[in-house]
Order: sequence, then C-alpha cells, then structure tokens
Amino acid sequence: MRTAMKKKAFISGPILGMENDQGYRKTITDICVKLGFDVIDPWRREKVLYGGKEKCWWPNVPAAGFVQRDLDDAERCDVMIVYLPKLSAGACMELFYAKRKGKRVIVVSEMECLSPWIIIHSDATVKSFIELEDALKKIQ
Repeated sequence: MRTAMKKKAFISGPILGMENDQGYRKTITDICVKLGFDVIDPWRREKVLYGGKEKCWWPNVPAAGFVQRDLDDAERCDVMIVYLPKLSAGACMELFYAKRKGKRVIVVSEMECLSPWIIIHSDATVKSFIELEDALKKIQ
C-alpha cells in the first residue's frame, strides 16, 4: 500500500525591513505542521545572507538565484500562505506566480484595503492565524 505524500505549504511574507521580526514564520509553521503539512520556508535558506546590521543588504544577494530559488519553491508547494502585515513586493510576486501555476493561495492580512490584485489571486483572505488554521483545514 502506498502512503499519501504530505501536502507542502510555502510561507511567503515580507523580509525587507522586517529581518529581525520573522516570528510569524514560526507561528505559520506550527499551524502547518499541526495539520500535517510539510513546510517550505525560504527564510530558513536566505537568512544566512543577512548579517543583522546592514541597512540595505539586497545588493549583496545574487538576484537571479535568489528569485529562481523562490520560484522553484513555489512550484513544489500545494498551497502558498502569504502573510502581509504590510505590502511586500516579493510576497506579491510570489503570490501572483503561485496562483498562475494553479497553486492554492491563502493571504493573512489585517490591512483594511487589500489590492484587487491580491484578492483576485487568492483563494482565501483571512485576518488572523486562527482563521488561517480554519482555511487550511478545508484544503487538507
């Protein structure tokens, strides 16, 4: 008998300006693991590029490889969870790419007025991590 493969959840969210405030990733990871998802979190890989003191560290990151790794991760996921406490160019690009590739996308944001671009490329928009857990239960 073949065992079912676990679904994969990709965590997307802002990094620039929030390098030292990535705790949301653990919260999302804990929810996903509890529900049986394998987690793909690019910050685990990319945080080694951030030294902790630079104001603008992106120029030190080889852009093509950085973006391609994230796109490859998006290809491997079943669902992308996009945390948007504020707008993030990278997270929005990942969201768009994932949706165009037929992936499920759940946005977690308390922002009052989300762009139509975000809404139309999301399967669900929720305002809290509790609501995220409920949304993920529906797609297990």
